Amino acid sequence: MSITQKNLLQVLAVSALALGLTACGPNDGQTTGQKLDNAVDRTEQAAEKAKSEVEKAAETTGQKLENAMDATKDAASNATAAMGEAGVTAKVKAALVGDSELSALKIEVDTNGGAVTLSGEAPNQAAKDRAEQLAKSVEGVTSVNNLLAVKS
Repeated sequence: MSITQKNLLQVLAVSALALGLTACGPNDGQTTGQKLDNAVDRTEQAAEKAKSEVEKAAETTGQKLENAMDATKDAASNATAAMGEAGVTAKVKAALVGDSELSALKIEVDTNGGAVTLSGEAPNQAAKDRAEQLAKSVEGVTSVNNLLAVKS
């Protein structure tokens, strides 16, 4: 069916509706043409209002979707950072365990964004210095704050 045929059918349907309303309704002094024009105006207004509401709903839905995507990206980034920090901490502890004088159980390792803090006790200054060097040699470590206390 072509657009012209569809338009013709729509005009005929609206005309038939208007004629039916005219025949059934009270005579309010309006001609059939005026009633038809009013019906078309009200239909156009209702369609415009519906269009506006659909656009507003689509915009709100789009914003909610964008917010959800941003939250998901943030959560993934935070999880990746936490896994990265945990991995660096584990690598530093593994390096400390490999040293015969250093005990990973007595040395606490804390990682925050690549900055590693060592705390606890070292048997001597050389062991304290070695712990710092081992921590610095681990991939992902950007700095080391050596708070190890030397046993007296």
